Amino acid sequence: MATAVDIKQLLAAGAHFGHKTERWHPKMAPYIHSKRGGTHIIDLAQTVVALEEALAFLTQTAAAGKQVLLVGTKRQAQDIIKKAAEATGMPYVTERWLGGMMTNWNTIGERVKHVKDLENRMASGELANKYNKLEVQRFQEEIDQMNVTYGGVKEMDKRPGAVFIIDIVHDDNALREALKLKIPVVALVDTNADPSRVTYPIPANDDAIKTIQLITDYVQAAIEAGKAKVKAPPPEPSMEKAKVERVKV
Repeated sequence: MATAVDIKQLLAAGAHFGHKTERWHPKMAPYIHSKRGGTHIIDLAQTVVALEEALAFLTQTAAAGKQVLLVGTKRQAQDIIKKAAEATGMPYVTERWLGGMMTNWNTIGERVKHVKDLENRMASGELANKYNKLEVQRFQEEIDQMNVTYGGVKEMDKRPGAVFIIDIVHDDNALREALKLKIPVVALVDTNADPSRVTYPIPANDDAIKTIQLITDYVQAAIEAGKAKVKAPPPEPSMEKAKVERVKV
C-alpha cells in the first residue's frame, strides 16, 4: 500500500517556503504557488503528489533488494541522514562527497577494503601484538579518520539502486555521478534548483531542519516497507493442504 503524505505536516514543517524570488530557477515555475514578502511559496499540493510517487519508487527499489544511497552533507542534514541510513541499513554520505564515490568505485573500494582490514587486525589483537602502543594509536587514528570519510559506504558493495539527496545544489557532485551512471535520483528540489535533472523531484524547502526531518522520515518508512517485503517468507501450506498434496503425488 502506497504511503499517504499529510499536507498539514508539510505545512507545519515549513516545506512551502522557497528562496528569495531573485534566487529562483525558471524550471521551478510550475511548482511555485505564489510570492510572499519577496519569497517564493511552493505548491504543497504538488509536493504531496511528487513525494508519494518518490516513496512508492523507493519502496519498490528496497523490495527488489537494492540499496538506496542517502546523501546529505550540509550541516542541517548530516545527523538526520546518518540516523535514517543506520536505521534502514543503507549506505550514506554525510561528510564531503569524494569525487568518484560512485563513478570510480574501484579506487574507493580499495580504500574501504583497507580500513576494514585495519579494523579486523585491530579487533583480533594482531596490531597490538606486532607494534608498540604509539604505533597502534596511529593505526587507530587512521581508522577513525577513514571512517569519517568512508564509514557510510563500507557496506555499499555494488552500485546503488537509487540515490536520495537532500540538496542537489549543495551536493551537485553526487547528482552528477548518479546521472552519469543513470542511477535514479530522488531529491528535495528547492526554488533555486533545476528539477529536470532529478528522476523523482520533490518540490520542498531543503534548508529547514523540520522539513528535512519530515521528508527523511517518510523516506525511511518507505525503505523499511520495501525491506519488509524482501524479508517476508512465503506462507507455509497448512497441514491439511500438505496432506492433500502428498495424496496427489
